[in-house]
Amino acid sequence: MDGVELRRKIGFVLQHPALFPHFTVKQNIEVVPKLLGWKDDKCSERTMELLSLIALDTDHMTNRYPSQLSGGQQQRVGIARALAADPELILFDEPFSALDPITRGDLQDEVLRLKKRLRKTTVFVTHDIREAFKLGDSVVILNQGKIVQTGTPDQIQAKPANSFVERFINSTNE
Repeated sequence: MDGVELRRKIGFVLQHPALFPHFTVKQNIEVVPKLLGWKDDKCSERTMELLSLIALDTDHMTNRYPSQLSGGQQQRVGIARALAADPELILFDEPFSALDPITRGDLQDEVLRLKKRLRKTTVFVTHDIREAFKLGDSVVILNQGKIVQTGTPDQIQAKPANSFVERFINSTNE
């Protein structure tokens, strides 16, 4: 498959939402659907559906620009943009690391709710083991680019594969 075509079939949620500053919320969400040739009415309908899904006010958000949004609102728009073309796979690359703890927790809960509702395959990259255990059904722990353990959060906590995994888990409890 062509690399560009493949990337358009994956939703990406990045550490910084990477919204286009000169685009409105609506325009940011509709980027990929428009690239895929969706008609304007279908794009608008999908945008309203997603804004509602991610708990942003459809009446007041569509014409705002990223600079007019809080960090949490920007990240919600980034999530909506990732979902806009209804991809099978969503890649979350440290999407909440720059947010305050309250907003971070709220968005983690939102992602859990969306995962259950949308039934999408998600890959979530994080350096926060608590976040991995909260959001992951299966967790992969890497050390220097090599897989050192995989399993459910319960399996990993019950039986760390080695001293690195044990230190990694315990480092968040100190």
